Order: sequence, then structure tokens, then C-alpha cells
Amino acid sequence: MKSKLQSAMEYLMTYGWAILVIAVVLGVLYSLGIFSPSNFAPKAQPGSCQVFRPNGPGTSYDIELQGTCDQELPQYVAMFNGYGSYINTGTYGLPIGSEPRSAFAWVYFTGMPANDYFTIESYGDQNKGTEAVGFRVQKTNGYVNFVGAGDDFQTTFLPSDGVWNFIGYTYNGSTSVTVYYNSQSQTGNIGSPLNTTLPGSDAANIGKSTADNLWYWQGGISNVQIYNISLSANEVEALYQEGIGGAPIRAQNLVGWYPLNGNANDYSGNNNDGVATNVIFTDTWQSGYTSP
Repeated sequence: MKSKLQSAMEYLMTYGWAILVIAVVLGVLYSLGIFSPSNFAPKAQPGSCQVFRPNGPGTSYDIELQGTCDQELPQYVAMFNGYGSYINTGTYGLPIGSEPRSAFAWVYFTGMPANDYFTIESYGDQNKGTEAVGFRVQKTNGYVNFVGAGDDFQTTFLPSDGVWNFIGYTYNGSTSVTVYYNSQSQTGNIGSPLNTTLPGSDAANIGKSTADNLWYWQGGISNVQIYNISLSANEVEALYQEGIGGAPIRAQNLVGWYPLNGNANDYSGNNNDGVATNVIFTDTWQSGYTSP
């Protein structure tokens, strides 16, 4: 008669390989974030939250958020290929000249592109004497930069590939720019006040510069928000703490809102809808995202 120990050993010898394979598969799935709580959290449907302006674009009287605006994770994000995908948007209400402004987005890096920079958001004319503004990551060193067509401010923030980050800037209308990276910030001065103009049909883009066809983004972008005011540090921190599905902080100063949750529409109420070129809206984006 076999002992219990002998029977147990024979069982392990017979089925141990199967248990090992299952353990390895589970380990791989866990490392890919398959079992992350964010994968099982409710997802916001495209257009589920938007700004309502009863008196039309550009107005702020009786303005309000409508829909489900409780910071649910988006169902989709936009993925850009780094060489020919971008979103061209409208320009109504965008700050011009040296008017104060702020712009923020959640971004995911999949590697450096072939060009010198890759652009999150940019608008304006980059011809000599006028300026486009935006924020980019430089290829040569990976730093996050505010770019003002020569009036630039380079930070020492070095975002990692394969991770979602909250990145943006505020401009005070003079020469001071503050760049934000997750919960950190750095402030610096640009050479002179901005002088932004908005000519032509290529004056505002997400995922590429307005300087010809340059500096394409490579990776994911979500929840782009553009304001006609320099947000305070406390407001920016609150926006960051909302996470990738966060609603605007100051709807009355919002001029463009692109959740990129399945489409390129502007949900700020200003009708600056975008047109996507070679952009993929994917629902398998949660790997690398951690709620603040």
C-alpha cells in the first residue's frame, strides 16, 4: 500500500508541470497589468461628460458640466504613430498675442520618434516674427519643454517610457512659464512675451507641431484641456488628482477640451472639434497607468 507521502509525490510529478505553467502565465498577466483594479473599474463612454453653454460658444453665463462627470476612467485613448498621425483642431477662443493660457494632458511614451521633438499640443504660426506655443519632449535628452518658437523653457523632468504622465504648462502673460509633471513643477522665464497668431487651417494640432509636418507624437494622449487663464498651482494639483478621466477645473475659462475618448471632438462647448489623421482610439490602454 502506498504511503500518503508517496502518493503526494506522484501527484506532484504528474501535475506539477501544469501547475508551473499556470503560475508562469498568471505572473505574465499580472506584470502586464491585466489584473490591475483599473481594468475592472467603470469606463466613461465617449461624450459622457461635456460643457454646456446655453448662450453659445465663447459665453460663460449659466455654463455647467453635463452628463457623468465623476472621474471615471475613459474607455478609449488616442494612439499616435510618431510619423504621420495627428489631430487638427479648430482655434475659436484660443489665447493669442501674450494672453495668459494653460494647457494640460495625460500622455504615454512608447519611445522617442525620428524627429528632434515630439509634440503633445501646439498652436499658432511659427513664421518669423510670430510664435506658436506648445509643449514637447526633446529627443536628444528626453526633457519636457515649453516651446514658444524660440522663447523656450526646458525643464529637467525626464518622463519614462511605458508610463502615463500628467504634463502641461501655465503662462502668466509676461515672461514666466511653469511646467508641470505629475505633482511636480518648475518655473522659468522665456525671452520675451509671447506673440501668438492663428493663421490658416493648420494653426492648432494635437500630436504634431504647427511648423510644417514636424515633431509627431509617438504613444498615447488623453484628456487635453486648454484654458485662457494661467491656472493656479492649487488648481493644477486638483486637476492632476482627478486622474486621466478628470473634468475641467474652470469650465468658464476652458477653450478646448479633448478627452480623446473614442473621437477627436471638443467637449468644451466651443465647437473646436478635431479631425484625426492616422490616429487609433484603443480601449487597451490601462497598462502603465496609476491613479494619483
